[in-house]
Amino acid sequence: MYISADTPEQTSVRLREVIRAAKFKLYAVPYSFEEVPLAEFRVVADALAIVRDDEVWSYLVPATAASEEPFTLFRFHFPPGLDNSGFVGWLATLIKTEIGTGVFVTCGQNSKEGGIFDYWGCPVAVSAQVVDLINNIRNGNSTAI
Repeated sequence: MYISADTPEQTSVRLREVIRAAKFKLYAVPYSFEEVPLAEFRVVADALAIVRDDEVWSYLVPATAASEEPFTLFRFHFPPGLDNSGFVGWLATLIKTEIGTGVFVTCGQNSKEGGIFDYWGCPVAVSAQVVDLINNIRNGNSTAI
């Protein structure tokens, strides 16, 4: 993990470079969370993430018609050696400031793909706006923050 001592302006410049260099994947189908009690843990082949607290396992899986809150998902893989510290807070702040929605982020590790990677979720209702913002930043067409 990198520790940076950037000014806010330097952070913005650095993280704009990071988002342009990152591999970005948008998932075509919405995802939602499925909860099961701890004692009922099972492997779910199409789960992208599995996390738990003291009571439940929470699986991030493709949404169904019965899903309470579907999310659009996208993922970033970062190139090795690139300082992406602060990326989650920076991009989440941009999304909140520009679009007004919050997001969730779940991270994983893939050493072959540069290390830490992020799954991001946003409400389906605003996903086109979120993806447009990300694409505009990646293409250098956004002056937000």
